[in-house]
Amino acid sequence: MSFDPAWLFLSLIPGAAGFVLFVYGKKQQRWPQLTAGLLLMVYPYFTTSVIALLGVGLLIALALWYAIRLGW
Repeated sequence: MSFDPAWLFLSLIPGAAGFVLFVYGKKQQRWPQLTAGLLLMVYPYFTTSVIALLGVGLLIALALWYAIRLGW
């Protein structure tokens, strides 16, 4: 885990978005949003750089978009 100020600030964004998605997915019983929200809340703990943080977050968001596009 890095204590770089940019990394700490940027890690708050996917965590907050993940929390909102998780709560929405749980209330609406929508598995793609619930799963993506959980992943967005957890993955910042395992990334070590700002580039990895942005890259993994983008991959999770794209996977959510694709799952919704398929009709899940």
